[in-house]
Amino acid sequence: MLRIRGRIGDWPVDLTVEMEAEDWDRLASRLSPETLAPAASMATGPVAAPRNDALWDTARQLLREAGQMEGPRLLAALEALAGGPAAGKRLLVRLRHCAEVQVDAGEDAPLYRWKG
Repeated sequence: MLRIRGRIGDWPVDLTVEMEAEDWDRLASRLSPETLAPAASMATGPVAAPRNDALWDTARQLLREAGQMEGPRLLAALEALAGGPAAGKRLLVRLRHCAEVQVDAGEDAPLYRWKG
C-alpha cells in the first residue's frame, strides 16, 4: 500500500494506492535509472538512505535464529534493530519478498518463517 498526502494548489490530497505484489514487481521492472533521475531531482522531501547491508544481514539472522515470528513481534524487533518505525517497516517488506522467507497467514497476523 502506498499513501500519498500533500496539496495540489489549494486542494488537499490524500490518496491510497493498493497493489498486489505482482503489480509492484511489474512496475519496478519498468523503471530504469534514467526514469528515476528526473523524479529524484524533483523530490522535495528527504532522499531515502542507501540500504545498509549489515542491517539487512542482522535482520535476516534475527529471523533465522528465531525460526518463525508473528508479524507484529517481528516488526517491533526490526524497529528496535533499525532505530525507528520507517526503517523497521522497510526491513519487514524486504523480508516479505526475500526468497529465504515464507510468509503464511496466521490466525491473527502473518507468520514469517525462515526457510533458508
